[in-house]
Amino acid sequence: MIKRQVPNMITLCNLACGVLSVFAALRMDQPTLAALFICLGIIFDFFDGLTARLLAVSSPIGKELDSLADVVTSGVAPATILYSLTYPILLNFHLEWLAFIYMLIPLFAAYRLAKFNLDTRQSHSFLGLPVPSQALVWVGLALSSKAAIWGDIYGVLAILIVSVLLDILMVSELPLFSLKFNFKDLSWKHNKVQYFFLIGCALIIALLFDWIALSIIILFYIVLSLFTHRYHAQ
Repeated sequence: MIKRQVPNMITLCNLACGVLSVFAALRMDQPTLAALFICLGIIFDFFDGLTARLLAVSSPIGKELDSLADVVTSGVAPATILYSLTYPILLNFHLEWLAFIYMLIPLFAAYRLAKFNLDTRQSHSFLGLPVPSQALVWVGLALSSKAAIWGDIYGVLAILIVSVLLDILMVSELPLFSLKFNFKDLSWKHNKVQYFFLIGCALIIALLFDWIALSIIILFYIVLSLFTHRYHAQ
């Protein structure tokens, strides 16, 4: 009985991190701490499923609980961070109403997760942007020491536009390539997209050496998936 609850307890740790992230973000002066709580929650999100498989205790309630936790940690929490960081700038330009666009993040995240739970096509790769991946874009930006974008109205407007685009990608049918290598054959021919992605990630990290690299890597993943999808569709 206790073994069956271990993955659920890890999932609840994910949810707790999401709630703590919201609390930190609402203080207005703790976006870094809020972003770190999201990172920790996503780590818990990875290990709850892994633990359930290792213990052979996967259950429907665990699947539903995981989705509920992700709505908070990867939906509500990043939206709250964006709201707290950009609202003062929007208020200075009498555009504070635009901040409510961030409310779309948890709404689209909830729809994405409900759709994912019913979709049997996504066992090895994803259709649409995973909710945690969307959250990591904002985590990287919030933790970056180079992001002076928060103090500029044009930067804030760019964030609003990107947030809407990521919302749409979450519920889209865009196939995202699998990050898993073909371990039976590690040649370039059978893993060239994965190798190209790893090389790109290494270059991004080396050139930027900052948390913003995390955001760029997720965007690179999306663009590369779009390019490879169009290539194979021809």
